[in-house]
Amino acid sequence: MKNSKLKISLIVVVVLLTSISCSDNWVDRQPVYQLDSENYFNTQADYNNALTGAYEMLQSSYINVMMGEIASDNTLSGGESANDVIGIQQVDDMIHTPVNSNLKDLWDWMFAGVNRCNYILEFKDKTNFAGKNQIIGETRFLKAYYEFELVKWFGGIPLSGDKRFNLNDEKSIPRSSIADVYASIEGELLYAIDNLNPTASQTGRATKGAAQALLGKVYLYDNKFSQAATVLDQVISSGKYSLVSNYNSIFEMAGENGPESVFEIQYTDVQGASFNCLQCSQGNVAVGFNGPRNYSGPLFSDGFSFNVPTQKIVDAFEPGDSRKATTILDIVAWAAANPTVSYGVGYRHTGYYNRKYIPRTRSGGAQQDLHLTNPNNYRAIRYSDVLLMAAEAYNRGGIDDSKAKMYLNQVRERAFGDMNHDKSTSGPALTDDILAERRVEFAGEGLRFFDLVRTGKAAQEITGFTPGKNELFPVPYEEIQFSNGNWAQNPGY
Repeated sequence: MKNSKLKISLIVVVVLLTSISCSDNWVDRQPVYQLDSENYFNTQADYNNALTGAYEMLQSSYINVMMGEIASDNTLSGGESANDVIGIQQVDDMIHTPVNSNLKDLWDWMFAGVNRCNYILEFKDKTNFAGKNQIIGETRFLKAYYEFELVKWFGGIPLSGDKRFNLNDEKSIPRSSIADVYASIEGELLYAIDNLNPTASQTGRATKGAAQALLGKVYLYDNKFSQAATVLDQVISSGKYSLVSNYNSIFEMAGENGPESVFEIQYTDVQGASFNCLQCSQGNVAVGFNGPRNYSGPLFSDGFSFNVPTQKIVDAFEPGDSRKATTILDIVAWAAANPTVSYGVGYRHTGYYNRKYIPRTRSGGAQQDLHLTNPNNYRAIRYSDVLLMAAEAYNRGGIDDSKAKMYLNQVRERAFGDMNHDKSTSGPALTDDILAERRVEFAGEGLRFFDLVRTGKAAQEITGFTPGKNELFPVPYEEIQFSNGNWAQNPGY
């Protein structure tokens, strides 16, 4: 390891700061770096600029979405060959080890997000001004978001309270238990709920509803069904969100930040990324990776053919489900209907692509995508997720199956355009119906693996999944080494 470059993200102290204006989209920024951190946070603008740096790491979570889908039974790795991005290939086959550059990216980038939030929180009391609670509320929401991603993937993580991780902290701060991490996340979100405005001052910023929805999801993962039902019902009863009638419109550019979007990660086509610095992209890198290989033809543009849907997920859609055409691009059928279409065949080619998140044809004046600068936002929390999480909480908590069915059937009625497909089951059968609905509603959105793990169904659905091991991913080898024995590796690795 080079002495001049610290390898672990726990010790990152340089925070990306940016200048903003009220009319800007939250991600349209030119970066400015401020190194003299202890002499910073003297004005409201300083806090806002540091907060922009904390938001910026959300764009790196494209890897979480793509690998969360590939790890499940919904998609295969794809790519050009068995050696194309080997870390992703290993996750697909469930043979990943602590030496995996893609898992290390996920760890590094999410911890960078935590540390950027801690940078603000460490100085939260330095300067007072009107509206500071809103800034701190957004910071705590983001910290909770990053820590939730980390605990989902890796289990217990080190916690540093409201201060940055510093050099050698990895040797003295232990990995906290999963229960303690969840308690920390829940505390951050409760503060955020009490201090965030229901309406964002800028597109892409966290709101009270986003914090409530994320807390509901955290409670659900933590098997706190009563608490989950209560907070998710608050989001539903607020009347702020609604299902759009046309499911397909959600994933097109015109549908971004619509009435169904509770929290959405903002991307733009600003260039600056390279394959040596994917996290430098302000575009959604996963979109280019998901695109059809060597594609030529209408509507779509080409990519690297990763994350290809399986026949199993294609067959999971019931006849008449409008979501299938939005979710799955059947490239053979598409080419047959459009004679100008041509495409290549990649590794583990299934004939299907993740239509929600593949590149669309851009206007003539748009910047070139270069597969790294796709401006397709990630719909991180949709209102249908809130409804189905609430349904699950009411059902699995043994609270109210009638209410669970009501929320489930709202989602189904949008999908089928009628009430003829409503579910009338109860108990464990209703649980299965809700989980099956989550699968087709969110196919291609990175949720499937974690839904299977938290409900104990992963081993029966995912080829190669080893119970007692693959519920979590390994902490990167470098992190274990740097901790000098302070951190134990996850079981089985």
